[in-house]
Amino acid sequence: MENLHDKRKVYEKSQLIESEIKQNPMEQFRDWFLEASENPNISEANAMAVSTVEEDGCPRTRMVLLKEYTYEGFIFYTNYESKKGRSIEKTHQACLHFFWPNLERQIIIKANLERIAENLSDGYFHSRPKGSQLGAAVSPQSQKIPNREFLEEKLKNLEKEYENSEIPRPENWGGYMAKPYEIEFWQGRPNRLHDRIVYELIDDLDWKISRLAP
Repeated sequence: MENLHDKRKVYEKSQLIESEIKQNPMEQFRDWFLEASENPNISEANAMAVSTVEEDGCPRTRMVLLKEYTYEGFIFYTNYESKKGRSIEKTHQACLHFFWPNLERQIIIKANLERIAENLSDGYFHSRPKGSQLGAAVSPQSQKIPNREFLEEKLKNLEKEYENSEIPRPENWGGYMAKPYEIEFWQGRPNRLHDRIVYELIDDLDWKISRLAP
């Protein structure tokens, strides 16, 4: 076993103060996301953790890719019958988390989720590479399968079936819009006195801004 007590770093790249932040958290997210996207040391700025609560009461977290964000919220795609999909369909809630260590920043988002319109899911599905489309159609996501060959055989059959035709979007696959009601921006600072600014939704237009102790 390894003792990790002495593994620590000093955070000193930036600061987060009330006089400089945006009044709307989606604008603050946009500014931070653009910085992360332009940073050559961050390969996937849109990689985010999605946490849901399962039937046994235990949270489950997995990484997905953010595909779009608007003033309304954050859009990602998944299999509706996966573990995350089943949890979302039951609770209609999730926590999203972005972590950009090169910027010493993270964002924590509590949100209500709903499916996006089917035509929007259709449009995104058919914009994906054909291999990704086939993968979504082949995989019974989160279900137990006998072996790897099970998937590869299904893939071969579908490749043959749709060799010269369009692959239909599976009915159990599509997008979710995560509409935030709380967003926390975390900026690492020296001596573990990190900056934490939280936005809490008051109504459809107004946000309350507070500072949290690190």
